[in-house]
Amino acid sequence: MKAVGISVYGDESVLERWDVPVPVPGTSDVLVHVAFAGVNFMDVHTRQGKYEGSRTYPLHLPLTLGMEGAGTVVEVGADATDVAVGDRVAWCLPWGSYAEFAVVPLRRIVKVPPDIELNLAAALLFQGCTAHYLCHDVARLGPESTCLIHAASGAIGQLLIQFAKKVGATVYATTSTREKGQVALECGADEVYLYDHGGFADEVLSATSGRGVDVVFDALGAPTLRDSFRATRSRGLVVNYGSVAGSIRDLDPMELGEAGSLWFTRPRLADYLADRETIQRRADAVFDGLRDGTLSVKLAGEFTFDDVELAHAALEERRQIGKALLRIAP
Repeated sequence: MKAVGISVYGDESVLERWDVPVPVPGTSDVLVHVAFAGVNFMDVHTRQGKYEGSRTYPLHLPLTLGMEGAGTVVEVGADATDVAVGDRVAWCLPWGSYAEFAVVPLRRIVKVPPDIELNLAAALLFQGCTAHYLCHDVARLGPESTCLIHAASGAIGQLLIQFAKKVGATVYATTSTREKGQVALECGADEVYLYDHGGFADEVLSATSGRGVDVVFDALGAPTLRDSFRATRSRGLVVNYGSVAGSIRDLDPMELGEAGSLWFTRPRLADYLADRETIQRRADAVFDGLRDGTLSVKLAGEFTFDDVELAHAALEERRQIGKALLRIAP
């Protein structure tokens, strides 16, 4: 079968195309004929070596990339109950989706309803589950809540806006361009600001009469995090769930006190997908949102095995709006 992976860490040039045997599922696994794989920052960061030594997401080289996908079950392990050959499924977090066939642990599998297309399932599971737990579990947003969402035109940002509006929160958002800002407004954001070298914090303070927002969702890291502190109310919450623009390595906890006794957290999706029931519950919330029209995401395009480098470059340079997919099955 065809697969794309890495043997060493680096830029897009280290991506390799392999012809390898179809993997064999273990007793608690399923083998899936992959239709689509999501192209995510986690794939880029894995390729760059940022997860080397991670205990949350352990990996070993050589590695087939792709940690999100959707397809059809073709083989089931002896202990993999409640899933049958022919089932349409999706998953996230196990690596191996950049391939024609992938072995996926049963505990990571969700069933895709017949009215949900596989490309949408592949595009929405990782980002949808992330936006769901950030909104409902970490921030616990509600009708009286105010929040600021960075990178609001990205796949997670779009979904996070929509989940926040669904529970009645007021949403302020930031983007790098006015074109991307329009995407955030279409998703339901109440106000959108450009980053403006930290000037967004002044805009948020003005819009909230100097109070600041209850919660900031910051996926960028170094360029925005300290100004995110400025935009947060006293005893508010700052959620750093990514560092796509650079990591902060010199944060003194005293800064949180000086900024108003802030709460600060760096959650990871794996800890909020502890079991199959939780994954299915979050996935069902995403599927329900698609059905009732409260959730949608812009698809940035589909790439083939021949275009994997282009897909990674577009994501890494933040040139795309929405979610990119790798089409595996013809």
